[in-house]
Amino acid sequence: MSKLRKVSPKRALACLLALFALLTVFTALAETPAEDETAQVAEQAEAAVETTATEAGNTDPDINFIQGLKNIAMSTGFAKSFDGTGGDWRNYVMIAVACFLLYLAIVKQFEPLLLLPISFGMLLANLPAAGMMSHPTFTFFGSQAEALAGAQALGKDVTDVMMRLNPATGEMGYALQTANGGLLYYLYQGVKLGIYPPLIFMGVGAMTDFGPLIANPKSLLLGAAAQLGIFLTFLGAKLLGFTASEAGAIGIIGGADGPTAIFVTTKLAPHLLGPIAVAAYSYMALVPVIQPPIMKALTTKKERTIRMGQLRQVSKTEMIIFPIAVTIIVSLLLPDAATLVGMLMLGNLMRVCGVVERINKTAQNELCNIVTIFLGLTVGATTQGSTFLTMQTIYIVILGVIAFSFGTAGGVMLAKLMNVLSGGQINPLIGSAGVSAVPMAARVSQKVGQEEDPGNFLLMHAMGPNVAGVIGSAVAAGVFIALFAH
Repeated sequence: MSKLRKVSPKRALACLLALFALLTVFTALAETPAEDETAQVAEQAEAAVETTATEAGNTDPDINFIQGLKNIAMSTGFAKSFDGTGGDWRNYVMIAVACFLLYLAIVKQFEPLLLLPISFGMLLANLPAAGMMSHPTFTFFGSQAEALAGAQALGKDVTDVMMRLNPATGEMGYALQTANGGLLYYLYQGVKLGIYPPLIFMGVGAMTDFGPLIANPKSLLLGAAAQLGIFLTFLGAKLLGFTASEAGAIGIIGGADGPTAIFVTTKLAPHLLGPIAVAAYSYMALVPVIQPPIMKALTTKKERTIRMGQLRQVSKTEMIIFPIAVTIIVSLLLPDAATLVGMLMLGNLMRVCGVVERINKTAQNELCNIVTIFLGLTVGATTQGSTFLTMQTIYIVILGVIAFSFGTAGGVMLAKLMNVLSGGQINPLIGSAGVSAVPMAARVSQKVGQEEDPGNFLLMHAMGPNVAGVIGSAVAAGVFIALFAH
């Protein structure tokens, strides 16, 4: 008897996958798709009106090996793609985009702390039939008695019966939840309810030194000028046919502040959250690429070599009073900005007061990192192919880079004017740091300045406009919310 030839594990796995794929295709072509679990549960709930709970509990389906294999095959993402219930070609395009963004985050290290969770959330949300962003499923009943009978048959408590709007009829009705939502759907509630962005702001405040801004209050003007891109892009979006609320959400991209863009979008245009968030964070990661050409085009070599004087020493009393005073003043003038500005200033107060070091470190590290993971995953999960791959997304991406460019230009141009008025004491490069990508924009100002004069140190001077930009973008967000939130 001849010996059996040994088959490598890789070849065996490949053959098994090929066989399974063939079975999937054959079943998809030969039979109609099996009903999904949600529909089965819904039918059980409706049938329960005419049967007792005991009778419903005694039913047990027959076991059929071949049919079981077919059901398993039809439940795969491949089969769901064929029958249209698990998505279409756009989902696979978004999976490819997600893999490319993962490459940029891991290999090129473009803002990996943000880009990696966002791109992986994009990947998870577009996997066919995975249901990571699926909403809870509800079955509606004609009367309270029918709903109670359905709850009893499914082993649920009568308190699970609730009044909800029936999307099919547009009327309120008795409903029973028959399937939970996906994991990312529940994590996304932190974005939808406006929880994650303010927590990120608190972490940013705890990590940021407001000293340069306090030492040079004129920096507030540069932070305000850098918001020029926000309002110009708002006008551009209106001309392209976006509504006022949508245009306001798109314009905030010009602030180069991801949490602010997300916060405003959830208030004004939640259906645009995916493309706006991806555009905002992408341009934040590309600050070192986008800003230098604009800065060099708007300044002369002589201006780029200006050396600024040493900033004065800021007292601890000033550092403590500043976040309290800013919170009070901004909140009284613009209550809609209180959430972002208040949490930013709370984080900074914990940093400078010196009596809560433990929670200050928590806000800087553990809390900020956890919220960043949840925020990135759920923002990425909003970029599902069916809603992301549209002409609106293309417009938003183009408008986003315009907003960012004009924001940079606005800060530089005002800094040039201030330089003239001060008799040549201000380097215009620090104006570009008025966009609120902290501290990356300030580092770009330093880098471009040292390319002309290696002994020139602009970082601390640029941090003033940089911090002012964070406050400015939050104020701009409050203005749009006050104007357009319904």
